[in-house]
Amino acid sequence: MTQGGAVSQIVAILLLTMSVASWVVILWKAWMLHRATGDVARCTAAFWQSASVDEASVKVAAFDRERLVLPLIAATDMKAGQTLASAGDRSQQLTRVLRDALHAVLNKLQFGQVLLATVGSTAPFVGLLGTVWGIYHALIGIAGAGQITIDKVSGPVGEALIMTAAGLAVAIPAVLAYNIFGRTIGRIEADLEGFARDLRELFSHQRQNG
Repeated sequence: MTQGGAVSQIVAILLLTMSVASWVVILWKAWMLHRATGDVARCTAAFWQSASVDEASVKVAAFDRERLVLPLIAATDMKAGQTLASAGDRSQQLTRVLRDALHAVLNKLQFGQVLLATVGSTAPFVGLLGTVWGIYHALIGIAGAGQITIDKVSGPVGEALIMTAAGLAVAIPAVLAYNIFGRTIGRIEADLEGFARDLRELFSHQRQNG
């Protein structure tokens, strides 16, 4: 952006930064969620096919590359204590520790979604700002030149309009990725929440029978 001034150059740099950041997150989350989708299914299957919790933990550790299932299993290993955290019956304690572990796991899955949403919603307006400023700067320059010709108008104005296209080019991949990842994360969350409920029922029942 040679004719838009410092503001247009700053806007161009900002759009480039937003694009690079969003693509880094897109590529990383695509890789992570692809692994997580298969790992969660394999981990839950391995857990229920095991003869004991210790055996299940070993099997799950071999599959759980993103560490999404192991924290839930580890949370069920509650030690007796004298604090309020150990107060209440076994079912209440399991509900609390599994909820905390599940929140930590879901935060890991959601990481980067805020950035994608922010880029997708703000990049078009950043590009529009660059366009408006570029056109204004171009018209000021043309008025100062005193003589208006089509070649003097088309260059600066065309360069300014590119900023709008650049803003859309940055926003569209971020919005598409956010929506696609959101659906994938929702499916994984449902599987993890179901597994956490099953764990609570399993270990509550074991304690009652014990």
